[in-house]
Amino acid sequence: MKAILILGSEVDQPHAEKITSELEKLGIPFEIHVASAHKNTREVLALIEKNEEEAKVLYITIAGRSNALSGVVAANSTKSVLACPPFKDKNDYLINIHSTLQMPSGTPVLTILDPGNCAAAAARILKN
Repeated sequence: MKAILILGSEVDQPHAEKITSELEKLGIPFEIHVASAHKNTREVLALIEKNEEEAKVLYITIAGRSNALSGVVAANSTKSVLACPPFKDKNDYLINIHSTLQMPSGTPVLTILDPGNCAAAAARILKN
């Protein structure tokens, strides 16, 4: 059982730490990887392939702007994908939330804005 956090950029690390601190409290093991769907697509796909046979795994994607990361992970995995986009202000929020909510068919991504709620949802999914 584990949550795999994939960050689109090192800049997303502080946002990821809000999630991982809650995962630690909930007793959920996790891994953190930085791999942009735009710049490191092969790395993202290799990470998915490596973990596809694991029984209890889910992905938490953290990417802003054009959130291809969540869609790439969801389209190429049978595991749950929780997107928790970071944002700095209201304009950034609007861009990131729209990018995360607009996924093509066949790419189920659950979007959760609050990092604590993202960790809580991950724990519920993994423990059931």
